[in-house]
Amino acid sequence: MSDTIKEENNKKMQEDELSGSEPEILSHQELLEITRKTLTDVLKRDPLLSDLPSGVTLEEVQAQIALEHGQSMTVYVVRDDGEEMPVVVQQQGATVMDLKRAIRRYFTLKLTRYQRSSVNISWRYVWHANWLLHEGSKLKDDNALLADIGIRNKSRVSFIKKLGERGELR
Repeated sequence: MSDTIKEENNKKMQEDELSGSEPEILSHQELLEITRKTLTDVLKRDPLLSDLPSGVTLEEVQAQIALEHGQSMTVYVVRDDGEEMPVVVQQQGATVMDLKRAIRRYFTLKLTRYQRSSVNISWRYVWHANWLLHEGSKLKDDNALLADIGIRNKSRVSFIKKLGERGELR
């Protein structure tokens, strides 16, 4: 990515030198726009990154590259309404807490990117009121390794409501 930006900058400097004019000074906003445009062009041309959404974050690019190199895995989180959310988590040493953080990151990006919403979710409440469930087992220990639980690439986990002692919803 930075090579493309460097090439454009070098080309611009060479044009300025040939024309004998002073180099153009760009504002911060103009530089941001040039960077966004260049990043979008690079992402469109790269077969590995071409399916990432516009306005992609550095973290999303790094996660996609890690997936390609086998350093991360996709875990599908299934909601009550049947929607499956592909969540990327590192492959080695990932814990239940890492999965919860990845779910939080996924929701936050989804809300800001697609729904243009500024809704604040109380994740403390979400984890207090719901379990993550994998193959019939509740993921109660945040420090448990995903590999030890049997969660691998393309595994599915579900959200389920926690029930009170007599079976009623809390």
